Amino acid sequence: MSTATDTAKPAEPAKKSGRPSFFALLVANRLAAFGLGLLVAIALAALLTPWLPLQPPDITNPANRLLRPLTEGHLLGTDQLGRDLLSRLMWGTRVSIAVGLSATLVAAVVGSAIGLVAGYTGGRTDNLMMRGIDMLMAFPYILLALAIVAVLGPGLMNALYAIAVVNIPFFARNIRGVTLSLAHREFVDAARLSGKGHLRILLTEVLPNVLPVIVITMSTTVGWMILETAGLSFLGLGAQPPLADLGSMLGEGRKLLFNAPHVSIIPGLMIFALVMSINLVGDGIRDVLDPRLKSGALSRPAAATAVKREDVPAMPETSSKAALDVRDLKTEFRVGSDVYKAVGGVSFQLRERECLGLVGESGSGKSVTAMSLLGLVPTPPGRISGGRVLYQGRDLLEASEADLRKLRGGAFAYVFQDPLSTLHPLFTVGDQVTEAIRAHQPLSYREAWKRAVALLEMVRIPNAAERAGSYPHELSGGMRQRVSIAMALANDAEILIADEPTTALDVTVQAQILKLMDALQDDKGAALLFITHDFGVVSEICDRVAVMYAGRIVETGPTDEVLNAPAHPYTRKLIDCVPVLGEPERRLDAIAGLPPAVNRLPQGCAFAERCPYAEAACREGEITLDDLGPGRAVRCIKPLHAETPEAAQ
Repeated sequence: MSTATDTAKPAEPAKKSGRPSFFALLVANRLAAFGLGLLVAIALAALLTPWLPLQPPDITNPANRLLRPLTEGHLLGTDQLGRDLLSRLMWGTRVSIAVGLSATLVAAVVGSAIGLVAGYTGGRTDNLMMRGIDMLMAFPYILLALAIVAVLGPGLMNALYAIAVVNIPFFARNIRGVTLSLAHREFVDAARLSGKGHLRILLTEVLPNVLPVIVITMSTTVGWMILETAGLSFLGLGAQPPLADLGSMLGEGRKLLFNAPHVSIIPGLMIFALVMSINLVGDGIRDVLDPRLKSGALSRPAAATAVKREDVPAMPETSSKAALDVRDLKTEFRVGSDVYKAVGGVSFQLRERECLGLVGESGSGKSVTAMSLLGLVPTPPGRISGGRVLYQGRDLLEASEADLRKLRGGAFAYVFQDPLSTLHPLFTVGDQVTEAIRAHQPLSYREAWKRAVALLEMVRIPNAAERAGSYPHELSGGMRQRVSIAMALANDAEILIADEPTTALDVTVQAQILKLMDALQDDKGAALLFITHDFGVVSEICDRVAVMYAGRIVETGPTDEVLNAPAHPYTRKLIDCVPVLGEPERRLDAIAGLPPAVNRLPQGCAFAERCPYAEAACREGEITLDDLGPGRAVRCIKPLHAETPEAAQ
């Protein structure tokens, strides 16, 4: 029984999430941070212009015409009419920013509305709206803008309308494409079944999912809008005298480029700084709103997991006879100020021609352990912080990227859980198996294709020569998994790692896959690391088993001994969850509670809060993995034994 005291513990304050905020992620991008600082400075100067001690921007003084910069009373000099350039620059920047933002907002609202309606309704409505958009896109945008201004007449507002109209198709096309992918998703169908009307579905279901795309599109096009407006003003079709914007100032100064270059260079530099800063911030916002980049602090994953080991076990004096020797492997994910210790010191040996089962609940660190062996954990945010992975006397954590590429798919092969996501949807399965062969063997395409067909026949795919020309979506789940196994066997791998390859399959196909992998292991002589959370599968195929919990191995030993006499309470609970044929009265109890968060692991045994036999000593200090006999070990201060009444419960 649990020894937890009845004394109520004071509620701990909720720990603030260590995930970086939107602003922290944005400024983590150095270019975006630079752009943001520059944009804020320009925007503040523009906003404060009416209150700054500037000279009137439209007052002419021919006596002071074309004064050079740094002249007393005129910091940036004067133009051909003696007007102060600094004052006109500040007021012109206000106008350019206002027009660019307004045009962007109009184009975004109208274009997004067209894209949402067209993508959601489809059919004739979609065809009519998109053909109208195609007609607008058939004209060069600048010629269309000039035509609109020619019809409406020169003027700043007319230039705004023209720029907005020519950019509506850009928003409409982008938003329609995103909406099309959402219109038939399950959550939209569920909203229809709940009785929601079309307008409400658009506003409450589709629009929130499309909104990040709209924001990203706006942030990356507002700079282009400012350039287009400046272009029309440069041609005399935008802001009219005496009103100044950056484009009109640039146009007025072009005739003085040789004798007074500062008149055109100064507004040109402001346009450059303004548009560049907006584009840098827009790129930063795009990255922040991408959850894949957001989780990695806005960096693309590297080719191999970063290795920054703080604890490195000593190299063994004699080489191990095992095919793979993993010693105290530690892998963590750094997200903001949080450190997730997904693998907290895992050690095991995989012998030749042996099948080792790695068992545990979802989130226990099994897949991260397997991916860490060859540096497949994405960096950032992942990194290997300790341990060694020994293969043929060398540490794979010290191998170069070129060496890892040779091992991946060659000596080591992976079979992942979901073949539909790992197989390329645009290539036939035969081409993909052929590619796996040619990556490691100097064969012609025809020879590799013949070997690919032979491999598909080996994994029991009927009519393999014809099936090789099929795409992944044309095959069933069991067939796709067989293709993945064929790719793993393409180069006679010495070590095969199967990450829950039967989880999503029905019972019949699952039995076929297990039988196939067992037979292929015997035929090829490969060592197999089989990852699963099902002890029923382990009993069918594995020689030994290692049970993982919260990133650490809590029990290991021969499969029969572990199944018949589990030593760790967690192992006992996992076995109790497996149904047994012929015992319909047997009750299958789920394990109470939830696994601990790996960024806040408790002291002592991580399973103590869920263990019915936990005592005070279980929550103190380090619980070591102790030997129980030949090939047996358990991480528990009070291991179970088959002869005790507790183990029989």
